[in-house]
Amino acid sequence: MMPLTMVGRGEQVTIQKITGKDDVRQHLAELGFVVDGTVTVVNEIAGNLILQVKDSRIALDKTMANRIMVD
Repeated sequence: MMPLTMVGRGEQVTIQKITGKDDVRQHLAELGFVVDGTVTVVNEIAGNLILQVKDSRIALDKTMANRIMVD
């Protein structure tokens, strides 16, 4: 298991765990980041990520991306 920030561009991974306070986890869930969901890294700019989640592209800063653990 590794944080989402360690994933290379173009890789598709499965979310294993989301860490942080309840409100942070709730916010990420509302954006589509749920355990067993798949995420594709579209681009990475200075540690911040642009991700494909379901039918949406979402930008996450490095701090939030580090809370999402993937395989």
